[in-house]
Amino acid sequence: MGKLIIFAALFLCTQVLAQENTKPNIIHILADDVGYDDLSCFGSKDISTPNLDALAAKGMKFTSFYAPHGTCTPSRAALLTGRYAPRINEGQGLYVLFPHSKHGLEDEQEVSVTELLKEQGYTTGLYGKWHLGHLPQYLPCVHGFDEFLGIPYPNDHGPERIGNSGWRPNGVSDPAIPLIKQAQIIKRCDNNDLAELPALFTREACKFIYRSVKETQKPFYLQYANIETHTPWFVPKGFEGRSKAAAYGDAVEYLDTSVGIIMKTLKRLGIEDNTIIVFSSDNGPLIHKDEELENCYGRFGFTDPNREHLLRGGKYQERFDGGIRVSCIMTWPGQIPAGTTCDEPVAAMDLFTTFAHLAGAEIPKDRVIDGKNILPLMKGEAGAKSPHEAIYGFKATGGLMSVRYQNWKLILPGKHWTGTFDTPQLYDLTSDVGENTNVADKYPKVVKEIMKMAKAADEAVKGDLPIKG
Repeated sequence: MGKLIIFAALFLCTQVLAQENTKPNIIHILADDVGYDDLSCFGSKDISTPNLDALAAKGMKFTSFYAPHGTCTPSRAALLTGRYAPRINEGQGLYVLFPHSKHGLEDEQEVSVTELLKEQGYTTGLYGKWHLGHLPQYLPCVHGFDEFLGIPYPNDHGPERIGNSGWRPNGVSDPAIPLIKQAQIIKRCDNNDLAELPALFTREACKFIYRSVKETQKPFYLQYANIETHTPWFVPKGFEGRSKAAAYGDAVEYLDTSVGIIMKTLKRLGIEDNTIIVFSSDNGPLIHKDEELENCYGRFGFTDPNREHLLRGGKYQERFDGGIRVSCIMTWPGQIPAGTTCDEPVAAMDLFTTFAHLAGAEIPKDRVIDGKNILPLMKGEAGAKSPHEAIYGFKATGGLMSVRYQNWKLILPGKHWTGTFDTPQLYDLTSDVGENTNVADKYPKVVKEIMKMAKAADEAVKGDLPIKG
């Protein structure tokens, strides 16, 4: 009888372990400042991305995928929490953080997707850029990451950047960029060090995958948050001058190389079929010349304003699609149909809810979660539609800038560095993806309908209430 009990217990444990191992591994490659059409599979003519192209061939391209914000910090906070940026930190929001910033993503106020995944048995790791607070109480390991190796803010927040006193108290220069492991600074990086960090992060990400498969034998969540596509565009020695799009193009092509290495690691370990890979960017590209960046970093900070993009505008704004509509690729062999495209509007916050659903986690009910489960779209189910009535472009701490509704894009009136609009502007993205021709006068009923939705959504976020629809 005793042997039977022991056998039954062992059988039950084996079954539980087997069930846990059926949960898919999740890799989110979170690119930094990569434009919508800066991948060759999304139309780039001067940047070659064969590994990302191969990823797209194996899975699905999302062509109306919206980042939550036009800058790094609020976008990444929204992604991690599944909430529009102005809701973060009890409605205080988060601006872009700097080395002198004293605040960050509050653990006591926010629930991250990594915390939900850990509760479901996942091992979690982040390699690359964090940018949600550099002080110990804000670092990744406080927010559900088992492992962190990276930098706490962008690679251009170093001692060279002393010219912009609006960002730095009294114009005082920042310290050298810290490389942090878990919560300890292990090195202060000069520019030569920064050039070699992308290779280090790729190696360590692959080691994390290996440990998860061979040692912990748990499903894993990896956020690979590259740094080289953010200014300055440093890449490891030997990879410069390969693209037709100057230093920025070299950086995107090196990111593509890293993606290829990660894909080969999955194949070598035999876990491709049980691994979801999502590639997206935190916001759109830098498109304007910046004299300070050029003075600090030379060609590694040079932006060609004449380089053409499909979408209007770039990072630093939530009005036009160039700032918030980004390329997105998802693969999951046998689940996501290969070589497909989805043009239904979705948002990066949806990854929070979708990843939690895949892991078997419950979505928090004590707060508003804006992200929706987009698994039916990912699987290409017949008749699947966007779970959002509309997707909204909010400023970091509140205030609505734009609305994507079906094929329409509405720009709200107001004063902004991108221009002052006294009346709403309306664009038909079906025929005018570049938002060049304002058709508000032609479709006044559409403007009125979307303006009504915009007002309701703005009031809902201000009141910390769910957005209807």
